[in-house]
Amino acid sequence: MTTAAPASPAAPPFGRALCAMITPFTGSGALDLDGAQRLADRLVGEGCDGLVLSGTTGESPTTSDAEKSELIRAVREAVGERASIVAGVGTFDTRHTVELALAAEKAGADALLVVAPYYSKPPQDAVEAHFREVADAAGLPLALYDIPGRTGTRIEPETVIRLAEHPRIVAVKDCSYDFLGAQKVLSRTELAYYAGCDEHNLALYAVGGTGYISTVANVVPSQLRAVLDAFEAGDTPVSARLQQRATPLIELMMAAGLPGAVTAKAVLNELGLPAGPVRTPLRPAGREAVAGLLAAYEELVTG
Repeated sequence: MTTAAPASPAAPPFGRALCAMITPFTGSGALDLDGAQRLADRLVGEGCDGLVLSGTTGESPTTSDAEKSELIRAVREAVGERASIVAGVGTFDTRHTVELALAAEKAGADALLVVAPYYSKPPQDAVEAHFREVADAAGLPLALYDIPGRTGTRIEPETVIRLAEHPRIVAVKDCSYDFLGAQKVLSRTELAYYAGCDEHNLALYAVGGTGYISTVANVVPSQLRAVLDAFEAGDTPVSARLQQRATPLIELMMAAGLPGAVTAKAVLNELGLPAGPVRTPLRPAGREAVAGLLAAYEELVTG
């Protein structure tokens, strides 16, 4: 009696190792398109097969609609077809989100990242209708972005399961910290699940996730990619050790009281890479925080 081989996993819709890219600014605070191109080229060259632009780490609340489109066009020119470009277009206004989605499609994005509508705390039926309207309006595949700690609104697992029926809703960026909920959706849908919290990169991948959308990848793209590569190669102990080695930097960048945009730019600026200042109301990291970040970075890349 022969046993059928297990089905091959579906190809990841946007890649596996995605960076939630910072948006470089000049010293005066203007959009630095040359810097964005240089940073994007470096990230792709060091293992990122997808870039998320104008997400949380990209300081999307403080960039204009025109800047968002300019950024997509510049990064597309820099990376060509070597990496997917996922455009963050989510806002608390459905109409504005649709406008940004259409503009991103026109500018050359491959996909959309749409965060749950924030501040107004709509109920789940309204959340679902919001995502369906955006997905209906644009011709690009869409990833739901579940980050209730920032939005104040959860995309409940049952809502995600219903939304998975839409042909253009194909993925989730999961920052819910609900590992059981993520596994519930994975078991009942074919959605691609991306870890949005770097401490979950390996754990979510191990239970059927697709990969990650990482802030920490701005500074250590190859080290995070190595975690997935080792797991793919069947070497779980090595992948676990690599994830553990990255943990001190992950903690300082993502859980030490400063937003990821601030910590990522602090390290990139110290390394002489494109970043520049953050836009207010964010403020730059202090010297003590920068010193700690650099020490953790050096330990990871040289240890």
